[in-house]
Amino acid sequence: MTQFHSYPAPAKLNLTLKITGRRPDGYHLLETVFRFIDLADTVELAVRDDGVIELETPIPGVDPDTDLTVRAARLLQQASGVRLGASIRLTKRIPMGGGLGGGSSDAATVLLALNKLWGTGLSREALMALGLRLGADVPVFVFGQNAFATGVGEELTALELPENWYVVLRPDVHIPTAQIFSSPLLTRNSPPSIMRTLETTQQRRNDMQGVVRQIYPVVDRALTELSEYGPALMTGSGSCIFLECETQDQASKVFEQLSKKWRGFVAKGLANHPLFDKG
Repeated sequence: MTQFHSYPAPAKLNLTLKITGRRPDGYHLLETVFRFIDLADTVELAVRDDGVIELETPIPGVDPDTDLTVRAARLLQQASGVRLGASIRLTKRIPMGGGLGGGSSDAATVLLALNKLWGTGLSREALMALGLRLGADVPVFVFGQNAFATGVGEELTALELPENWYVVLRPDVHIPTAQIFSSPLLTRNSPPSIMRTLETTQQRRNDMQGVVRQIYPVVDRALTELSEYGPALMTGSGSCIFLECETQDQASKVFEQLSKKWRGFVAKGLANHPLFDKG
């Protein structure tokens, strides 16, 4: 019988997100704070002797070869020269197209887990470099700690954040990140922070939020309603928005009021990625 091993792939929030410039190759330069939360996908992996990488739970209508979990496994296979393969099962709980980093997190979990299961022995830094080839959000999930990020999101400094709770609302719209990054409405010249730790943990802004609010009225409505309870913010390029709370009770009470109209959830902020000590 094939033995599957189960691993978590947590979601993230961007507690702040500034666009400070654009590289000649078109990639945007960012300044952001990544925060892991306890909503997570589940990645199950089984080692194969035939070298085949197979996703047993493909998304209907999506070519499995394009799935980030498959691409991550094949990239690690090529980089390490290992001849083993893997069967992959993916249970999605993180909404797609919500700015919560689900696909990137799934890919990072595959890299971390298969590095152990295959015995490839790559360092965390080497896995982060592989992750960057898959997407700008992948390295922080391999890094495994809440972080201040610059560059395209791959230059990371660990941050200690308070144990807060979050009300997260999920407007019923899927927002393509590329659409927002390419919008002529997007400003790309926010000044970089000087005192990183102090500024980035106190600032609450998202340079993409104004663009999304103009293009997607449902996000604008959700932000307006959640902002009645405190300073609400969009994560990533949307569509999910969140409110930071000090206690679970506070977050639950806010969500109870809004859940009659909006889909969403209450999540706890994590100190580290669940696989951090196993990386």
